[in-house]
Amino acid sequence: MPSAPESITPAALLVEDASRRDRTKARVYVLAQLLGWGAFFTLNLFFTLTFPQPEDTRSRVTVVAALAMVSALGLLITHYSRRLFQRRGWKNLGWRALGSRLLATAAVQSLLWSGIGYGYTLALNRIFHSAWPYKTGPGVYFLISWVQGATLLCGWLCLYFFYQLADRFSRSEIERFRLATHVKDAELRALKSQVNPHFIFNALNSLRALIDEDPARAREAVTQLANLLRYSLQSGQLETVPFEDELRIVNDYLALEQVRHEERLRVRLDIDPATLTRPIPPLLLQTLVENAVKYGISNRPEGGEIAIVARLEGEALRLQVTNPGELSAAPKRSAGSTGVGLRNAAERLRLLFGERATLQVRAASPVQVVAEAVLPLEPSRS
Repeated sequence: MPSAPESITPAALLVEDASRRDRTKARVYVLAQLLGWGAFFTLNLFFTLTFPQPEDTRSRVTVVAALAMVSALGLLITHYSRRLFQRRGWKNLGWRALGSRLLATAAVQSLLWSGIGYGYTLALNRIFHSAWPYKTGPGVYFLISWVQGATLLCGWLCLYFFYQLADRFSRSEIERFRLATHVKDAELRALKSQVNPHFIFNALNSLRALIDEDPARAREAVTQLANLLRYSLQSGQLETVPFEDELRIVNDYLALEQVRHEERLRVRLDIDPATLTRPIPPLLLQTLVENAVKYGISNRPEGGEIAIVARLEGEALRLQVTNPGELSAAPKRSAGSTGVGLRNAAERLRLLFGERATLQVRAASPVQVVAEAVLPLEPSRS
């Protein structure tokens, strides 16, 4: 098997790009909060001091302090509401599902905002034995404030979630573009490595020997080689293929390799029938099996057994390809090994399934290596 860490992670460049986007998003949020609530405080202060109500006998210091408290309270309520949105997954909802939630959230936020604000004012009046400064009672002012606050906070929520939806759409487009790029790159790498000239040369040599010895087997081998070449050309157009299609091509590939390796290559399949219709990236299993043949069979005079296991476990498809060998032998391999192919396969898994998918290479025993891919049953939609 190729040299690889215990768990293959996405490329450092993509991680850095995602981290940079998150930092930018956090800075935009903080700046928008400060500017928005700063503008709210400034406008209210301007109108209150410029057009004071006749019955308002409060000092300017008291007015400024009250407006500062109300503005800071609004900032805190909106800021900590984000934890509710994240915990309940509201950022992943569409506008239809969000509509009623936003209205209810704005009403509750405004109730809390107005309740604390007027409670603070009434508490100060009691402490300083001051009368209510307006002719209209506190209840009417509270109701008006609640409606106005709900309108303001509903606008804040709409802006917040509009930004989240726009950001999600932007990320989705970027990921879709990356996926398309990787699919095309994978197609080219498949033609260069997995169906490489050496493999074709070996297969043709085996076919030449079979033509005289076993013409029927030679015709079958020609069909298997044609199937493999056709699949490699066509699969680059697809994001996923049914596992059954991939397994069929892998069987053709192993049959061709058995013509060359004969009894040195033994194959064991342990496939759960429920896995056959599940989607996987094209050439994923082919990559794992080719590495197993190249590094577990070709370099060993006695050959060995390659085992392919597929199981459904909970909400995931688990694929395992086991071959004889040692991970410690990896440094002896050439720089042209398909370790790059495995890293590329791991990145394609990330683009299709997000961080829910993993690809690992590990030692199952001192003389056995296993490559394991775990895929969610459905590709990521975000």
